[in-house]
Amino acid sequence: MVKQKKGNENNSGKMKRKVYEKKLHELQVELCHLQEWVKAKGLKVIIIFEGRDAAGKGGTIKALTERVSPRVFRVVALPAPTDREKTQMYIQRYVERFPAAGEIVIFDRSWYNRAGVERVMGFVDDEHYKRFLKLCPQEEKNIVDTGITLIKIWLEASMKEQDKRFAARIDDPLRQWKLSPMDIESYSRWYDYSLARDKMLKATDTKHAPWYIVRSDDKRRARLNCISHILSVIPYKKMHQPKVKLPKRSNKGAYDDQASLKGRRFA
Repeated sequence: MVKQKKGNENNSGKMKRKVYEKKLHELQVELCHLQEWVKAKGLKVIIIFEGRDAAGKGGTIKALTERVSPRVFRVVALPAPTDREKTQMYIQRYVERFPAAGEIVIFDRSWYNRAGVERVMGFVDDEHYKRFLKLCPQEEKNIVDTGITLIKIWLEASMKEQDKRFAARIDDPLRQWKLSPMDIESYSRWYDYSLARDKMLKATDTKHAPWYIVRSDDKRRARLNCISHILSVIPYKKMHQPKVKLPKRSNKGAYDDQASLKGRRFA
């Protein structure tokens, strides 16, 4: 948990930008060390981000991945299932994206759609919903038993903060794409989502795959807390990296590479 010191907050009680950027840089350096450890040891990691609409999943994932290799940190955000996928085992299309050795896969929403949006919006019947809650802990036990580290994070924003963020999306053309028809429909079902969340947590918060809740009214603090938590649950050590020395260029001046660009179109 990232604790605030006196003077590190702005007038709204949220973390100041300079404080946030300094701490984020420190954590991103550690993520680079974690990345090299995961590659060297052939670890397999899944990180699930779930939460209310506008809770800050996208921004948190961006902060987590913007300084590391996409070959190691792979983000998966699946669209609605196709007609063919609807006939498969529910978790099947997610399993296809699971990590190989040396990879960390981040699910921006996951198989928990069944217990959240599908339940609230009536896309799943009671039988399949109850079966999911019953079987999910065992399926996750199987995932963990194969050697995958499974981290589940729920971002929780308050009703007041969600109102503020939705209003910002409506007024800002750079963020209007974030406001989908499904978001508008789900906005009025706050308490339905609260009930679905609580039933999901009760049924699937297990010793082998626990849920961790991060309050996200302060986006900056939430991002730092998420990254700090991930670093704390994956044991790693700083790998020794030999200092890189650039070799001399061969046949220097043997070819005028700039002359060949004359007359070409430049953007």
